This record gives sequence, structure tokens and C-alpha cells, in this order.
Amino acid sequence: MNTEALLHDLRRQLLDGGLRGCLLVRDLHTGEELGIDPDTPLPSASLVKVPLALATVERIRRGELDGATLLDVQPGRITTPGPTGLSRFRHPARIAIDDLLYLSTCVSDGIAADALFALTPPAQVTDILHEHGLRGITVRHVTGELSDTPEERFGAAQAHLAHALAIDAGTGGRGHRVPQLDTTRANTGSARAWVALLQALWSPSTIHPEVAERVRGLMAHNLLLHRLAPDFSSDATTWSSKTGTLLNLRHEIGVVEHSDGQAFAIAVLTESLVPASSQPGAEALMAQVARTLRDHLRHL
Repeated sequence: MNTEALLHDLRRQLLDGGLRGCLLVRDLHTGEELGIDPDTPLPSASLVKVPLALATVERIRRGELDGATLLDVQPGRITTPGPTGLSRFRHPARIAIDDLLYLSTCVSDGIAADALFALTPPAQVTDILHEHGLRGITVRHVTGELSDTPEERFGAAQAHLAHALAIDAGTGGRGHRVPQLDTTRANTGSARAWVALLQALWSPSTIHPEVAERVRGLMAHNLLLHRLAPDFSSDATTWSSKTGTLLNLRHEIGVVEHSDGQAFAIAVLTESLVPASSQPGAEALMAQVARTLRDHLRHL
């Protein structure tokens, strides 16, 4: 199948599965890439924790922060499904900045992330991205705002109503009645922008090698492996990634490194058209389409 026919078929598969998808797969050695609407910006959800990790580690390298510094962190006490780590703690905890980095990036802990944002605010994270020529990702707010959506207000029994609102209340210009889904107010990035960040972390760039290595290590220890990992993890590959989930958004970015030396950066950003919280079929379809793009590039 030629490339144009392949992309047409994959678009159809995504729509048939109830997804709008923005994807990009890039060979990190040759620069060749394949994508579907890779320049469309979408709200980042928890993907923003990767730029936050980069900014925090860079400030530790500069001596502006000390990773051993202990911070008193208030518990999240969140009881709705989804949040992890300190977000579900009942009591205060004292945790080092280094360990907050682990919780924020590897466990996607929102309370840990916001403790780091208190040290490096969203505007400063964006500035550090810009210092490295990474301009397609915008960081506007902390992650606590992601836990204040209609889904939390409606409760589990009415989650479908929150998802229906997320699907139907948008505008043609990607504004939205739900602020976290409004690209003029939310943290945002396109598939191409996320792949550019991954390339800067995995290839020689203006990011200091020690900083890039540490962020890669955090992503390699990501514990949320239900989305793309089943199609990219094996004894002959290393999969390093970060997921992002918010209402009808399901994202994942990552790099698959093959034992033969090939490496591919992958960004999959999706919007579900189905008003339901649990959609394992959508997760599997995301991975299937991303792997098909990778396989096509790998065999060119």
C-alpha cells in the first residue's frame, strides 16, 4: 500500500473507532516522518509534565534548585477515579524535589506536579522551552485545574454527561465551554511539537546532555502502560513515554528504541467522539494506528 492510501485508511479506522486523531511518527536518525493532522494543537492534559520535568531538571543543573530539598506537600484527598500518588493521599507528606519529579512524571501525580510548578511557574516552563527553540508547546496553568472539570462535578454515575459536553461544546476554532479543553486557555501542543521535544531529548540539541538523560530516564520508568506500550514494548525494544488523559482526550508521546539502533519518536493525540470514560478499544486503536505508521516508516 502506498503512503497516501495508507494514511487515508488509517484516518478511516480512527473515525470508525470513534476517534479524531493527530499523530506523528518520526525516524530520529533519518528525519523521515509520517503523520495525520500533526500540526493541530490540542490541550496537553498530563503531557505537560514532561516540559515541567525538563524545566525542573534544568534549574537543578543551573544550581537554582537543589533536588534534595524537602518540601511539605498537602494531600490531594481526591476520591474520583483517575488521579494517582499524592493526589489520593489523606495526610501531609515531606518529599524531596527529586522524588516529586519521579511521582509527577512516572506516576502522573498531579499534586506532585503542582508542588514543582510552585517552584517553576507555567510561564517559566514555557520560557525554558523557548530557550531550546521549542515553541509549539504552551504551558499556561498548573495541573490542579485538570481535576476541576464537569466529570468531577457530575460524579461517576453521570460521567457520560461530562463526556457528551466535552464532545459537543467545542467551537470550530477550538474554543470550548470547558476551559481545560479551550486551546486559547489550556496547556497545548501539537503532535509535531511533542515530537520536536522528544527529538531534542533523544538527539544532540541545546538541552544539556545530563538534563536530557535524566528526563529520558524518567520517561523510561513511566508506570502507565495501558495505551501505546502493548504495541511498542518487547525484549528487543525500549519504550519511554508519558500519557495524558482529560475527559474525551487520550494522548501518549514516547520513543521506541530498537536493538538494531533504530529509534522513532511518536506522538498520538486523540479526541473521542464516544461519551464514555472507559474505552479500551480506543486505547488499542491508538496503538494500532501508531504502530502501523512506525512499521511503514521502518520498512521504507
